[in-house]
Amino acid sequence: MNRSLSTRDIAMIAMSVALIAVCSWISIPMTVPFTMQTFAVCLVTALLGLRRGMWAVLCYILLGAVGAPVFSGFKGGISVLLGPTGGYILGFLFTALIVGLAVQKFGRSVPVLICAMAVGILVCYAFGTAWFMYVYARKTGPISLGTALAWCVLPYLLPDAAKIALAVVLVRRLSPLVDREVRTA
Repeated sequence: MNRSLSTRDIAMIAMSVALIAVCSWISIPMTVPFTMQTFAVCLVTALLGLRRGMWAVLCYILLGAVGAPVFSGFKGGISVLLGPTGGYILGFLFTALIVGLAVQKFGRSVPVLICAMAVGILVCYAFGTAWFMYVYARKTGPISLGTALAWCVLPYLLPDAAKIALAVVLVRRLSPLVDREVRTA
């Protein structure tokens, strides 16, 4: 089995990186900015599958780490990843892994997509909130888990549920087109 990426794979990954970046710029400033990144990560991984989806998320993070302004607020650089919200960005890798594995193993049925995306985002919340608490405690002082959840998770539950719903609808509509492109490659 050929494990290299085709030109078409690379193009799809590049378009996905661009989509994630654009979705990060759609932002409402809060303690942890409200963005459309989780939507894009779920959509991209469910459409492209585990391997290409993970590549897209990893390339997005690396692009931001080297200073490209692809993160929320047109920010970039390693300092963003090491800052209080960096754990959520790194958590996108876990979201992509969970969604990609679920789609690979169980397909793209609506229940699979909803469960995988919800679990993926919850794992991202867990990683990001733990990171937030660590960085916040080092800079400002310790906070309780309840406070961190009130700041970093609770305000995002309903918006993320809406993002999951939108991602599921788009995956169901777009997957035949993406699958056809992959077959003709």
